[in-house]
Amino acid sequence: MSTFSIHTLGCGSAKPTVHHNPSCTVVEHRGTLYMIDCGEGAQKAFQKARLKFSRLRHIFLTHLHGDHVLGLPGLLSTLALGNEGGHITVHTFREGAEILRTILDFFAKDLTFELEFDIIEPTDKVILDTPSLTVRTVKLHHRVPCVGYVFEEKPNLRHIRPDMIKYHQVPVRQIRDIKEGADFINSEGKVIPNSLLTSPPTPSHSYAHIGDTIYMPGIAKKIGPVDLLYHETTYLDQHEAEAKARFHSTARQAATVARDAGAHRMLTGHYSSRYKDDTQFAREAEEVFPDVILNKEGLRIDLD
Repeated sequence: MSTFSIHTLGCGSAKPTVHHNPSCTVVEHRGTLYMIDCGEGAQKAFQKARLKFSRLRHIFLTHLHGDHVLGLPGLLSTLALGNEGGHITVHTFREGAEILRTILDFFAKDLTFELEFDIIEPTDKVILDTPSLTVRTVKLHHRVPCVGYVFEEKPNLRHIRPDMIKYHQVPVRQIRDIKEGADFINSEGKVIPNSLLTSPPTPSHSYAHIGDTIYMPGIAKKIGPVDLLYHETTYLDQHEAEAKARFHSTARQAATVARDAGAHRMLTGHYSSRYKDDTQFAREAEEVFPDVILNKEGLRIDLD
């Protein structure tokens, strides 16, 4: 079973269509759910994906445009109606927290869970640090303050070889140090190399979510070589001038960022409603970057 998965709940842009919902993605990591943006229809798509509300703990907003935010009041109200407990943190700009507090004070005064707002800034910064995962923001360039998010697993511990631990009579109290890479000195003073006691750790994985932004060549270095990069592909080459004017990117530009960042795979999304054939986005991106995944609602990608 995967411990690090990406669920697409919405990959359309500002205008909903019969084919796509507005933006919403859920990162599932070791049983905890992290939502990125919450466009209209998100809560229905959440249930359709068979995700559990009780596991949702963090909601990250990239920016305060309606197609990325307007599903959130309804989602939070539904959680209250379902008597969901626990704690949820919404990571957003100060204006977003103020707007959401006003809406919830009117429509959902009696929340059954603790709601916290983490005020973020349009900058590059680690905003969440758990024992197994870090989340950092990457400043983007859109018509309003906007950030992307990079989810990075912390390095895993080495795997113990039980037969060698037993053979060399390693005390239980030293197992943790051995997993972290320490050698073992036995009762006779002999050094037992860690390589004899352990096997290499399970590789760590990473996911970058780069939403609405004009093409930013320099952002590749900030993202780094992630396992999967979602980068908005609102327009195709033929509308590059319009993409620039509206502070969006083309599929080719997104693929260029994926290539330069050293990403393993790239995920498309945020399609303009003017296009009727989504496969055009993948074809254009593949001319620059070979491993492109065409996004769609209901798609699940397991990183491990």
